[in-house]
Amino acid sequence: MPRKPFSLKAYLALNRDRPGAVPHHTDLIDRPPGRLLWVHADTLSRHRALISICQRIRQQRPRLIVLATGPDPMPEPGMLHTGLPQETMTDTRAFLDHWAPDLCLWASQALRPALLHLTAERGCGLTLVDADDREWTTPAARWLPDLAPATLALFDTVLATNAQSERRLRRLGLAPERLAVAGPLTEAALPLDCSVRLHEELAALLVGRPVWLAARLLAHEAGVVLSAHGRASRLAHRLLLVLVPASAQEAASIAAQAEATGFRICHWDAGEMPDENTQIILTSGPEELGLWYRAAPLAFMGGSLVSGQPSHDPLEAAALGSAILYGPAVGRHLASYSRLAEAGAARIINDADSLATAVSQLIAPNRAAAMAHAGWDIVSAGAAMTDRVVELVLDRLDRLEAG
Repeated sequence: MPRKPFSLKAYLALNRDRPGAVPHHTDLIDRPPGRLLWVHADTLSRHRALISICQRIRQQRPRLIVLATGPDPMPEPGMLHTGLPQETMTDTRAFLDHWAPDLCLWASQALRPALLHLTAERGCGLTLVDADDREWTTPAARWLPDLAPATLALFDTVLATNAQSERRLRRLGLAPERLAVAGPLTEAALPLDCSVRLHEELAALLVGRPVWLAARLLAHEAGVVLSAHGRASRLAHRLLLVLVPASAQEAASIAAQAEATGFRICHWDAGEMPDENTQIILTSGPEELGLWYRAAPLAFMGGSLVSGQPSHDPLEAAALGSAILYGPAVGRHLASYSRLAEAGAARIINDADSLATAVSQLIAPNRAAAMAHAGWDIVSAGAAMTDRVVELVLDRLDRLEAG
């Protein structure tokens, strides 16, 4: 490693190991064998964006271990979550001894000089992503010289959000060859797959019909959706609703409520196909959501009308061209819903009346298309940063495995 600046040397000396010091981290979960990618973020939106990047990486590297440190304690399937160690040499060494990360993606303005120094010292590749114009902070005492430049210099690669951010980083002394403008870090969704043949067959059957979708619906929400469908159907007599329960457990109650309405129902999973008289397509679960998002230009996101239930990522609908309706209970996906709503790609509803009104207004092809286009702009906005990070991580993993 290059010679340490005085500010960093002094900071590390102040945080040196004390005689008899023991790590505060005593509840570390087991580390599986294999390559480990460590990602850290300082906000929930950045955390979600990093997780979506990791999902893309693991499509190509399914055995890669992902460790997340940040504001969201709920691990994604196949990923691990823990807290950062305290900023002491003892705690930091214990953390790194246990996890032994191969690569780190850091998305935070709050820098940890001891942690990042020891991480770099061990040969772990450090990449700073989403570097913007906000102030860099460290836990150093005020009388120490500014530690931000010395800490930023520990990163192998720094991806700035724009040219202005890059210029500011260069003024802090970062080498130009380590800097690149890659755009903002935003959450992305992996497009859900579907059968091309089935999609073409279904599109031919539904040609000319207005279609809307209730995706990942909960039984407690079915009454609102069915009532809204009845009201909206008075204005659009050929309106078709696709009901996709959140799970098989929700499906039985939703099916019973749909049957009680008297609507003409196509039972999709029984092998039935919709005809001109079908008013509702009823499915038994979300396994074919990729097909239904493609078929329906307007989607209500289930789980958003019932507080305390898991919310669902609206970007999966936006990525496949659906305009979005949602309730107020969006939980951990609030940032994504807010971005879509601000762009005109999503609209909030609160009850059957507002849902019926929204469906009647937005089912018009030009209205739904305009919202879908705005949603696609949101989905693709962070594509440059995402692609750059994915490519960078995969390239470094290739070089590690090449020896």
